[in-house]
Amino acid sequence: MDQAYWQQRYIDGATGWDVGIISNPLKAYIDHLTNKDVRILIPGCGFGHEAIYLANQGFTHVTVIDLVDDALQKLRESYPEVNSVTGDFFTHEGAYDLILEQTLFCAILPEKREEYIKKVAELLADGGTYAGVLFDRDFEGGPPFGGTATEYAGYLKPHFSTFKLEPCYNSIDARKGTEVFVIAKK
Repeated sequence: MDQAYWQQRYIDGATGWDVGIISNPLKAYIDHLTNKDVRILIPGCGFGHEAIYLANQGFTHVTVIDLVDDALQKLRESYPEVNSVTGDFFTHEGAYDLILEQTLFCAILPEKREEYIKKVAELLADGGTYAGVLFDRDFEGGPPFGGTATEYAGYLKPHFSTFKLEPCYNSIDARKGTEVFVIAKK
């Protein structure tokens, strides 16, 4: 899946991953954060609902990255304080205290998952956190590509000192029982 593929998905309105607002599990997680100066990255941010929520809550160091510039345009116009980067997550550079996961992991090819988690760990400062929502189910074809908590644990273990994967208790109705929340500490 390259930039042209995702660009076409946006042109066609084939953005089934986008629920139109911040996901309930991420909102609940963010609502417990107290340090508004934490450096946050949201890879594969799409329309940036999580970034908008963070900006509205007073977080001051939010960076988003997406392959598709069109997805970022509205966010750039409405929230210029959010650092919006058009580009490939795998070549992105920086240092972050928190990386929020919302649908990028399920969008990349399964054979790139190990590389993805390695890149997440590389971008996190010591003591940093990777947190977000992962599917806990299989899909025919893809994307999205599904997976299980056991599979995800295998990717996380080499790169994080501690992690937990728990079923999401507050998923939207269409995803109830099919999502896990991950919190991993570097």
